[in-house]
Amino acid sequence: MHDKWTKIGEILDGKKEEGEKVRIRGWIYRSRSSGGILFVVIRDSSGIIQAVVRKGNVPEEDFKNAEKALIESSVQVEGIVKKDERAPGGYEIEVKRFNVVSFAEPFPITENYSEEFLLDVRHLWLRSQKMTNILKVRSKVFEAIRDFMKKEGYYEVQPPIITCAGSEGGATLFEVKYFDRKAYLSQSWQLYGESIIMALEKAYCLAPSFRAEKSRTPRHVTEFWHFEVEEAWVGMEEMLNLAERVLSYICRRVADECKKELSFLGRNVEDLYKIEPPFPRITYDEAIKILREKGHEIEYGKDFGIIEERLLVEGLDKPLVITHYPKEIMAFYKKRDPNNPNLTLNFNIIANELGDEIVDGSERESDINEIIRALKAQGNDPKDFDFYLDSRRYGSVPHSGFGMGVDRVVMWICKLKNIRDAIPFPRTVSRIYP
Repeated sequence: MHDKWTKIGEILDGKKEEGEKVRIRGWIYRSRSSGGILFVVIRDSSGIIQAVVRKGNVPEEDFKNAEKALIESSVQVEGIVKKDERAPGGYEIEVKRFNVVSFAEPFPITENYSEEFLLDVRHLWLRSQKMTNILKVRSKVFEAIRDFMKKEGYYEVQPPIITCAGSEGGATLFEVKYFDRKAYLSQSWQLYGESIIMALEKAYCLAPSFRAEKSRTPRHVTEFWHFEVEEAWVGMEEMLNLAERVLSYICRRVADECKKELSFLGRNVEDLYKIEPPFPRITYDEAIKILREKGHEIEYGKDFGIIEERLLVEGLDKPLVITHYPKEIMAFYKKRDPNNPNLTLNFNIIANELGDEIVDGSERESDINEIIRALKAQGNDPKDFDFYLDSRRYGSVPHSGFGMGVDRVVMWICKLKNIRDAIPFPRTVSRIYP
């Protein structure tokens, strides 16, 4: 056997000529026999291909091992590339050698399975074509974010995961024992980001955030990946513009480079090319009016949930921007609108089709007394936020930022019904294994 390994995707993409000798390695995806012929479909990270093992064309022991090997057995195969329109991907390999590296036990995932069972065996379900394609798109989303932010001149920073206080309220904090003190898992980099930009001016992070929410909806998990941005010297409009542009860049990049994966997942790439700024925009007050006109009664001052957000994006082919929410339902750090102190200079971006909030941003409050008042109103002790308040005591400047739920973006792009499918190992109220 020669030394070079060929990825299955190279064969499917026509990079190997018919009649060329190749050597592949991977896992058995499925297998069937017909007399003295075995049709073994093999997968690797790049795709699946059929390997035809004929008795007499391979050493007898190779044939017996191929016959005995079950699904997910790991194998190394050498053979000749052949075109066959009936085969998966239009190509197959006429096998000359078939080496079983490891014989698998009977695979527990069969055709009849429940969603809960697939979560129990998530470590095995990741091998499915669906999850493999989702993970590839997810990887491209993270790559796109970093590439865009680098081009825009932002610095990536790494905030702490263990924190002394929460940024989004105590009700959803995960408490941890930190030696002889009480600490929490980070809800957001918010408090640290606002300090960091007084040095770097333009900064972002990609990190996990934790929310002890007992929500059991298809869009909530307790651990999620958070793309957060903070920038000095800018207001809400500049930050909203940045959020629209980065979302558009992510969609174009994935559409350009993940066409096969998106097609498998049922996403038309042309949908993603439509995600260009500016996005349609309404205020919170206008959203309330639209909802009531659609027959959905909602009390003014209530935050929007999945029902309201899905009603608001009906018929749109771009995400929807909602601005100027009531101050009473916003976090303490969001700046009051000087034209109407009952509202804030904030924005949410709701994904079309999905109907879920994917971005939450605002201009940050610069008045230290207003922040202290808001902290007390939300039941927080300002002493716990003293380091954060220093950013207002020592040379505060206008600044803004946003947070993007990366898992929800993946869910939206991949047309998934549940956020759990967008995450390799999701954490929910009822699940911490595997």
